[in-house]
This record gives sequence, C-alpha cells and structure tokens, in this order.
Amino acid sequence: MTPSDYVRRLRRLDACAVSDALDKLGLHGTATGLPQRSGKGRIAGQVITVKLGTGEPPPGPPKHLCCTAIELAGPDHVIVVEQRTGIEAGCWGGLLTLGAKVRGVAGIIADGPLRDVDEAVSYEFPIFSRSLTAFTARGRVVEKGTNVPVNIGDIAVAGGDYVLCDGSGAIFIAAADIEHVLVAAETIVAKEAAMAKAILGGTPIGQVMAGNYEHMLGMMFKTGAVNGVERMDLAT
Repeated sequence: MTPSDYVRRLRRLDACAVSDALDKLGLHGTATGLPQRSGKGRIAGQVITVKLGTGEPPPGPPKHLCCTAIELAGPDHVIVVEQRTGIEAGCWGGLLTLGAKVRGVAGIIADGPLRDVDEAVSYEFPIFSRSLTAFTARGRVVEKGTNVPVNIGDIAVAGGDYVLCDGSGAIFIAAADIEHVLVAAETIVAKEAAMAKAILGGTPIGQVMAGNYEHMLGMMFKTGAVNGVERMDLAT
C-alpha cells in the first residue's frame, strides 16, 4: 500500500479506536491535552515535523519558521510542531495558516502556543494546540529543523510517521507499524459497530457490554482478527 492508501484508511477511524489498537499491540503513541482551536472534525495524515527552540538557527539562508514544512506538505500531510522551550511565543500564526490552507494541508498539531487563533477560525482550518498566545516568535524562538525528531507530550515523533487527531487526542503511529495498527483499529471499530447495532435493536446494554465489550479486545487478538481474519471493511 502507498502512504495515501494508509491515510485514507486512517481517516475512517477515530482516536479512541486507534489508541485501543496501540494498547493491544503494546505500542506508545497517544498524546492528550491538545484541544481543537479552529476548523471542525478529525484530521489524519503523514507527519511533517518542525522543531522550535532557542539560540541561533541552523546555518544557511534565513527563512521564517515553519515555511519549509508548508512547502513540503500537501493534502495527505499534517504538520506537527514542537515548541517546548517554556517561553510564551507563538509557534504557528495567521499567515502560516493561510499558507497551509492554500497548499491543502490536512491540519496542524502544535505542542506549544498558537497565535492568531481568530484568523485560523475564519479560515476554517483545523489546528490543535497546547495553548494560545498573542506573543510573536520573533526574537524569542527559532526553527531548529524540519523533519527532525520532535516530542509531542511524551511521544517521540519522526517525519514520515502517521497521525490521527480528534477531540479525544492525537494518536501517533510509526511508519513501520501502520499496517498492524490499522488492521487492529478497523477490527475494533467493526465490532463496536455491531454492538451499537445490537443496542439499537433492543438488546439490553448490560448484556451487550458484559458479553462483548469486556472481552472483545483480548479475544479478537487471540483469534487472529488483527491479521484480518475477522476484519470487516468499513464504509468511508
């Protein structure tokens, strides 16, 4: 499968199902405390990272922070920014939002302060961030690199990883793990859809939950469902 194929499958899921899949596979990748500040609905895509810090920028021609990431990105990408310096300074702003929207970027996740949030709201562009500020980055923080390792919460993230983010959290998946995680999450979603159907059909919720949910995740891995044996194709 191509990265675009994986992104399409990831967009059909929700953060909680993918987080459950990570738990069952023994993987670490769930970050919380990043509320949606603008736009609507979940975002998913392949990650382009930006690391911000203090001191001098890397050698080379000067360039405004995050511009390189925008120029590399497209509709299947989510730009992920780390600004964990402890300095209150915007790590993303209004003109960057406009530039990303023009490029068709799927969205932004910022572990740091978002600036110009009202502009982002007016553009209806999806941004999740740790906090908000009016302070500029100019003279306070600099870009240290694009597509370099970053940390979002306690999750190590690399360029080329995958991410799904909605109101419940941001779920990061290493590129090497994406197929296994998708199959596991798709199986969880399919089984929960069947349980919801049973509840709507009149089966008491206690019976559905006790008979299915408490044992669902453990049993499906024992039966090989994560390898597609019990996988159900989900509609887009």
